[in-house]
Amino acid sequence: MNLVDLIVLVCALASPGACKEQHLVFDMQGSLNTCMMQAQAYLAQWAGDHPDLRIVRWRCAWPSAEDKNI
Repeated sequence: MNLVDLIVLVCALASPGACKEQHLVFDMQGSLNTCMMQAQAYLAQWAGDHPDLRIVRWRCAWPSAEDKNI
């Protein structure tokens, strides 16, 4: 299994302009394109656990690639 950084932009339902980026660790096999498909079920569960937030967009990245962009 590979750990992938699932980068999710979420906005508060009570205040749509209050958005922030969440970094979630996602365990999956395959490429980043595969991650984009497999992450949908994971994000649906996450959204159910966080009913006050709305997922606006998401992307997958290898954790080391994200560290280099900082």
